[in-house]
Formats: sequence, structure tokens, C-alpha cells
Amino acid sequence: INLMFTRAIVLLSLAVPSSAFVQPTLFNSPSTARFASKEATNGEVTHTKKKDTNGEAIVNGSAATDGESGKDPHSFIVPILGDLHIDPRKMEDYSIGREHVKSIIKDAKSKVGNDNVALVSLGDLGESKNCDHNPDNPFELFAGTSKCHTMAAAFLGSFDVPYEVIGGNHDLEGIDEFDSDARNLRNFLKCHGKETPQFCRQIAEKTLLVGLCSTIFREATYTSHEVIIDDEQIRWFEELLKSKPAEDGWKIFVFSHAPPNGSGIRIIQENHVVNGCCWLNHSSEKNCRKFIELVREHRCIKGWFSGHFHLGQDYQDSITFPTIDPSEGPYPNRGSCVFAQTSVMRAGTSRDGRQQSRLLRGTKDGFEICTIDHKNDGKVRVDATITYRDNSHEVGVYAHEDEAYDHDNYFKVYQPQMDDHAYICADDEEMCMLTPDPITDETVAWWKLSCGRVLGVVNGMMLEFDKSTLAPLGLVMSQDELSGKQVAIVDSGLEECMINFEEDGMDGADCADTEQDDSREQAVLVFDDDGVTVVQPNDDGSYWRKIVRNKIARMKERRREKAAVEFAQMFLPVRTEEEAKVKTVSTWGPYTTTSGVAKSTGVEGITKQAKKLTVYSS
Repeated sequence: INLMFTRAIVLLSLAVPSSAFVQPTLFNSPSTARFASKEATNGEVTHTKKKDTNGEAIVNGSAATDGESGKDPHSFIVPILGDLHIDPRKMEDYSIGREHVKSIIKDAKSKVGNDNVALVSLGDLGESKNCDHNPDNPFELFAGTSKCHTMAAAFLGSFDVPYEVIGGNHDLEGIDEFDSDARNLRNFLKCHGKETPQFCRQIAEKTLLVGLCSTIFREATYTSHEVIIDDEQIRWFEELLKSKPAEDGWKIFVFSHAPPNGSGIRIIQENHVVNGCCWLNHSSEKNCRKFIELVREHRCIKGWFSGHFHLGQDYQDSITFPTIDPSEGPYPNRGSCVFAQTSVMRAGTSRDGRQQSRLLRGTKDGFEICTIDHKNDGKVRVDATITYRDNSHEVGVYAHEDEAYDHDNYFKVYQPQMDDHAYICADDEEMCMLTPDPITDETVAWWKLSCGRVLGVVNGMMLEFDKSTLAPLGLVMSQDELSGKQVAIVDSGLEECMINFEEDGMDGADCADTEQDDSREQAVLVFDDDGVTVVQPNDDGSYWRKIVRNKIARMKERRREKAAVEFAQMFLPVRTEEEAKVKTVSTWGPYTTTSGVAKSTGVEGITKQAKKLTVYSS
């Protein structure tokens, strides 16, 4: 994704303390081998046709009946590349990084055999800028174009090993070349020799690599940079998990561009939080939580790798384990899955100066998650080792202490926990003063409304958190609106149902929800001496502000505003373009008032003078 902000949210870890790491003996048992459907031939990759399986999952690298002598059928090695954002003008870091990875792959083949090694790319393959790649269109973005995916396929195919790839939030961004997501997606699949957006590769005995691909950009309801897994892939994924139960010894490692809600990953960029694109299917409450529910249900999922944040792997919070020491906090309920974040290869795409890739090394006894450090001659560092206790349980240990947690690009935000020091308001309180003092950057408080929604104040902002996982969902109130004010929660429901005959459009409204909702009705109030702001929820009950629309909608809005500025310069008493911009405002719907009659379309404080009591809609 593009570099938009330099600050990041780092949610504090409840992780197991680091301890001494003893590397297990790897790759030492007899074997069978696997063959890949993408075969490396003299540095080039050829794609063999995958067969139709009557609706069943297409599996690359199907198990062979005989294999390479002396190789362990359970052992495998997989380098994992984060957001590449290839810029054809800046290929030096990619060439250097490729040599680091190829050296590891060559060594891996000698240990586990050619067919138990594969490369995975986590998407966002091209730079979301004009890269001087199209003389006919000097404004075209490189990401998502035919040239981008052709170049990325050549790069990924040059590691002398089969590769798998999934799409990120920029891989369908060829908006000048393709007029729909479907056409852009077809080109992506064609360039990479894929039949489906998702992938499934058998990498070792009863061990699968599974990838889920973002397939929506132009048609996104909100920000185009949300990583959206479509319903068809979700159904496919769920059926695959049901067919490969942990009880039968199956182990599945999942790859997606963004992590799922509930992963516990706490190295998060601020812009992803406020724009609502941290997690898979972030804006859909049901689908956003679906992935962690599948992880909890299907303990065959052993690892989940993601990128998206352009942040390094030197922090323990970039890896989370399925269980933690009870002294460190409540049970996280992450099934049997270890979640790991992946950094970037090119310096120009890094948000914290790190240039790193991941390395996954597995045996029948467990697996290691490692870092390939491209700024340190490709040195491999073990970050965590996970040992299987049985088919459904494992123990994870960090292999190194946190590094550079005081980096200037970061600020820390704690992860909310039930009954911790910042949990304010008892369930039976009719009024709760959440912040007895005016809010500052240092204020930390969170609370659970009677409806189950969770709101909190951190870093001077009000955020909404997921009511199940307590992961941040999005911005409710920004720092400039909240600073110096206080927050209170008050009961707003009536004790008795009354019919209002006085106000137009409100007949019987007081009785509307009494039968459907047993929870107390509450109001979130932000106030100071100058007035009170009511924080209204969205139609779906959530509070975080789904402000950012998709890129196509925003481009049209900017064109309308540009036309308005030009009009203002012609017909208003302004002298410069800057003055015209100040005089030009936009209004957005659908709601600006609690009235049941459409009497006014003015926006408080923008197109008409604000009242002392304002209504703030999420």
C-alpha cells in the first residue's frame, strides 16, 4: 500500500516472555516427495494445466507415491515475500533480495528435496504510482496493469522454484486499462498462470499451503484499500477446512494480504485503523469476524501469514501464539494458529527502515518462523519455534527479544482487556463520567456499552473495538475534535413507551425497538463548556466512521470539486485558486438531522452555522 502516514499503532503484546531457544534437529527422516504443477526449468517457470475436480479444491503439488531417497516427507521450506510494490525504475533491492532467497532455496532443496520447497508472494505486486512505464499515459498508476503483472510474474518465476501468489489491495488498481474488477482479475490470473484467485498447494505429507486473494477494488463500498475476500472464496475455504480435519493429521498454513480480525497482530499502521482497512473484509462485521471463527473451529490451521502494513519483523508483536501464559492475560482464543506479519524487500516501501522477508521451515514435530534480513546480506534469524504437542495443540517460544520498540515512527497503544485498569463504567450505572479530566494524548480509557459495542480513547482519538476480539475497528472521533473535551455515557431510553403526537414523523417512534432489543439504550456524549456532541451510531449499530469511499468514487468527487473551484474563480469575488478552494465545500448524505421531515439539507458548521448542541453521526 502507499506510504500515507509515518505514525503507527503498536498494540501492546500479551505475549509469552522470550526464553532460550534450542533449535530442533530438522530434516532427518526418510521420505516420499512431491511434484509441483509449476515446474522450474532453467530459471523460467512453466505452468501446467490444473484439472477440474468437480467442485473440490484444486491442489497443486499433489502427493507422489514414491519420492527422493532419504528425504523426510513431512519436512518443507517456504520463503514468503511481503508487499513487493515493484517499481521498474528501482530494481536493485529486488535483485539483491532475490539472490538472498535463491541461496536459501538452493540449500533447502538439498535438505528436503525439490518438491517440498515453494515460494509464496503476499500480493501488492506493483507500485501505486506512475513509474514512467506508459508513454501514452503519464498519469497511469503502475499497480494492477498488464505490464505490472507480467513483470511481477517474471520476477516471481525467476527463483528456480514453484511460486504461489495472491492479490492485495493494489493488484486490481489498473483503472485506466481495465473498466471492471472482473477484467482486471482475469488479467492477474492469466499473467500468473492461475485458474482461481485462491490457491492450495500440498507442500509435504498432509500439509497444505492455502492462499486467499483480494478480488474487489472498484466495487468496494468503502475504501478501495480494504482487502476483501469474496463469498465464493470463503465458502471454498470453509469446505476445504472441513475436508482436512486436524484429527486426521492435516496441517494448513494460510496466506492473505491483510491479517484477519482476532489475529492479535499489534504492529499496525495508524492509517489502516482510521480508514477501516486493517483486517480482511474489515467493513463487513459478519465477514470480518468469519476468519477467526474458522480458525477457532478448525484446529488444522497452524499458521497464518500476512503483509499489508510495511512494518518490520523485529518485534515480538509481529508474531502471535494461539495460547499465552495465564499471568500475561486472558486466553486469546486463536485456535491452534500462529499469526505472523511479513515485512517488505525494497527500502522505498518500508515504513520503519526494515527490509525483510519470512521463512517457514516445517517438520513432523513443528515449525520455525524466521526472518530473511535483506539489509544484513540475507542472514536468516529464527524468530519463533512452534512444537506440536498433538494434532490440536502446540507450544510457541520467541527466539529473540524485541528490537527498536522505541523507534520514532511508532507510538504504543495498549490492547483492551476485560476488567483492566482502563475499563470504565459498570453495567448497571445510569450515568458514567468516563473522563473526569479533559482528554489529552495520554488519556487511556475504554468501555463496553449495554448493546455490547466497545469504544475507547487512545492517543487522543476515540476508536471502536471489536466486541469479541477487542481488535481496533476504526475511528469514531478524531484528535482535533476530541482533545480537551470529556466523555460521558448516559441512559437515553424511556421507562415507559409513549406515543408522540406533537412532532411530525415521530408517531409511535418511542415504542419502535422495545420488543426487538432488551439492552438499555445509551447515549455517548462528548462535551466541554461550549456544548455537547451526541455520537450517533451507524445504521448497523457500529460507531466507527465509514468515511472513505472507494477510489473511483473519490476521483469523481475530486473532479466535481475541481469544476466547482473553476466556477468560483469565474463567478465569485475571489482572486486566486486558493481563495476559491476555501469558498468551496462539499456536502455528503444521507443524514444530517434527527427530523422525520426533510426540511433542511444544511450541514452544521459547514454550510450553515452550528448550534451549541450538535448531533455527530458516525
